[in-house]
Amino acid sequence: MNIFRLLGDLSHLLAIIILLLKIWKTRSCAGISGKSQLLFAIVFTTRYLDLFTSFISVYNTVMKIIFLGSCFGTIYLMFVKFKATYDRNHDTFRIEFLILPAALLGLLVNHEFSVTEILWTFSIYLESVAILPQLFMVSKTGEAESITSHYLFALGSYRGLYILNWIYRFYAEGHYDLIAIVAGIVQTVLYCDFFYLYVTKVLKGRKITLPA
Repeated sequence: MNIFRLLGDLSHLLAIIILLLKIWKTRSCAGISGKSQLLFAIVFTTRYLDLFTSFISVYNTVMKIIFLGSCFGTIYLMFVKFKATYDRNHDTFRIEFLILPAALLGLLVNHEFSVTEILWTFSIYLESVAILPQLFMVSKTGEAESITSHYLFALGSYRGLYILNWIYRFYAEGHYDLIAIVAGIVQTVLYCDFFYLYVTKVLKGRKITLPA
């Protein structure tokens, strides 16, 4: 493991902690897209089906458990414990328009035509666009709380750091995964406008807004 992957994983972990603390401390999931969280749950469930059949390292196993547990924990908080605070009226993105193309791509463009490989590839494609319902929700409401912005920034940083990880691995190990690289670039590009607004507004103490 290199420093960029480690920092990427820690950034992802930080995003999860920020999100869960926000929901638990405020006893509210206002401003959080339940649809994005459902997509992330699908992503990590289909990606980590090998959790009990393939052991790589203790670190790898622990991170898989954390990501899976946090996804389903967030869904429980949003749709069960604090469901009265969930803003369904603004969380209206049609996620089937993300799931179906990702599934089709997973079937057509993969490294190996096997169930686990197709599901892994599907998860890579779906993760690249899973944040769209959240960004769409921010656009509809016109603003995002600072804590939600911190969550989005940490999540976007995780993908940006993974691009550096792939660059490092290409030069240091001669290894690259074109599917993961392209999907990661797409995902990072989706955050670019948000990154700009985060730096120019949130870091100056103002709420973030996205153009409608």
